[in-house]
Amino acid sequence: MITVRYFAAAAEAAGVDSERLDAGTAESVRSVMVGAHPALAAVLGRCALLADGVRVEGSDEVRAGATLDVLPPFAGG
Repeated sequence: MITVRYFAAAAEAAGVDSERLDAGTAESVRSVMVGAHPALAAVLGRCALLADGVRVEGSDEVRAGATLDVLPPFAGG
């Protein structure tokens, strides 16, 4: 299992701030997130996924025990 933490627009679309999901590739985890929270489909393509602080994409593994942060683009001032 991994801990997924959603931030900003991703949290709003998911309707939760965090949840536990099965480990797998970044792409398989994305699919599970969208399956559970269809509104994420509109946001997730613009989000960075960081597993324990390291960006993951596609076939990159998100190992059991990792924390996966879902970070949409941020604007600051």
